[in-house]
Amino acid sequence: MFWQVTFSLLEGFGMTLTIFALTLLFAIPLGLVIAFGSMSRLGIVVHRFAGGAGEAPHSIAIRPISSLCKFIVWVIRGTPLMLQLIVIYYGPGLLGFSLLPRFTAVLVAFVINYACYFSEIFRGGIESIPHGQYEAGQVLGMTRTQTFFHVVLLQVIKRIVPPMGNEIITLVKDTSLARVIAVYELIWNAQAYIKMHGLLWPLLYTAVFYLLFSGLLSLLFGYIERKLDYFKA
Repeated sequence: MFWQVTFSLLEGFGMTLTIFALTLLFAIPLGLVIAFGSMSRLGIVVHRFAGGAGEAPHSIAIRPISSLCKFIVWVIRGTPLMLQLIVIYYGPGLLGFSLLPRFTAVLVAFVINYACYFSEIFRGGIESIPHGQYEAGQVLGMTRTQTFFHVVLLQVIKRIVPPMGNEIITLVKDTSLARVIAVYELIWNAQAYIKMHGLLWPLLYTAVFYLLFSGLLSLLFGYIERKLDYFKA
């Protein structure tokens, strides 16, 4: 029975790893796009004239891209991932469209959710770099893009590794929420033994898989931090 349970959990863990890997593959670049969108200064300036004698005219900057990105991040971060899974899977059906495949719905929900969290980490890392470094790059004849990739980027990576590591380890555990819409991941396979055989220990056994994988990720991020330790920012 032990080996039967182990092989069944390994099958479920394979789905867990698939969700984890694909989420990172798409969420990291999307998060960077959202971060740049949140920091975007593109927009229009509305001039407001003086309302009375002695009052100086002033202007108001309206940045639709930045406002939209910040609104999306606010909504995603302010609602549970479980709710987002349910809305993305069942929502199209309620609107008269065909339902997304279960795995696709899971992937879309996870990518959007983690992209928003990653975007705030990226934004915080980029904005933490003193503006004087961009000015120094200009003095050296570098464009703003060159300054970012050759001077700023390494410092940003060093600063975001710890919070990114925390979010990625959280992602490992959040993959268990896929069972909400009946995607057969690790926890789902373990729960099947409770229903069919009345066995609780397979559910507790899943902790071994999560702990081992989280431990490996912790070692990996610790190694990355040590490799970047030479770069004092």
